[in-house]
Amino acid sequence: MFSTQTAGRPASEPSYSAGVEEICERVSSKSYLYLPGESVGELLRRRDANALQDWETFRDSWGDMPLDGYMADGGRYRRRRHATLSAPRADNRYRIEPHQPHYQTVDYNTLNGGIARHYEPFEDSVLRGATMSSLLTLGCDLFGRLAPYSPWHIEAHQFRIEVSGVEAGQEVGKPTPEGVHRDGVTFVMMLMVKRSNTVNGESTIYNLEKNPLEKFLLADELDMAIVNDERVFHGVSPIEQLDSGEPAVRDVLVITYRHKP
Repeated sequence: MFSTQTAGRPASEPSYSAGVEEICERVSSKSYLYLPGESVGELLRRRDANALQDWETFRDSWGDMPLDGYMADGGRYRRRRHATLSAPRADNRYRIEPHQPHYQTVDYNTLNGGIARHYEPFEDSVLRGATMSSLLTLGCDLFGRLAPYSPWHIEAHQFRIEVSGVEAGQEVGKPTPEGVHRDGVTFVMMLMVKRSNTVNGESTIYNLEKNPLEKFLLADELDMAIVNDERVFHGVSPIEQLDSGEPAVRDVLVITYRHKP
């Protein structure tokens, strides 16, 4: 049944002490999961006391990103960086791969798909830092349990959606301009990094018939959503400014894991 919750935490969220096994059980059962930032932070620090030691540097790196020049709708509301990695099956020892373009077919991205999109790489200190490493390792552990026989092609995306209300006449910013979609991967991990002067930006999960299942808001630092991209669709509503005198900003990290032949 569709949850009528329109903001904040779903009633079905796991406890703050949720571990990898409990998360895997819930993702396996529902094909998606929302985790509050407190739970994510506790989990990461329990796995490694230094996991978030560079969090401020990590968060601030979203402030200096180039515009996404591939927006077929002409929008100038998205900034982006990209990285490619890999991991062997059932192993969290991921590898950073040479920088390469991002590609999606038009079957998965009707707006911007069908071409190789060349984005600027992550800053090396961020990609190799403690926060990023802790998140990548967590993903490898989670998805290595859910699909233990699969090696992984991993892509990481820094997204900033911004609205000034002045520049380029923007009034809204679209976190998912392609609409309700799947990414064409196996699993997706979405992490809230920063959100300021922003209303809306609500996430909705849909079944394969595109009927809505649940809504929630990634509002606080480290709030996370995990989805099985083969089993559910997802989308995020446009953001708007709370105060028209200040820019609205939504910074998110997306990490995708795709079965690697």
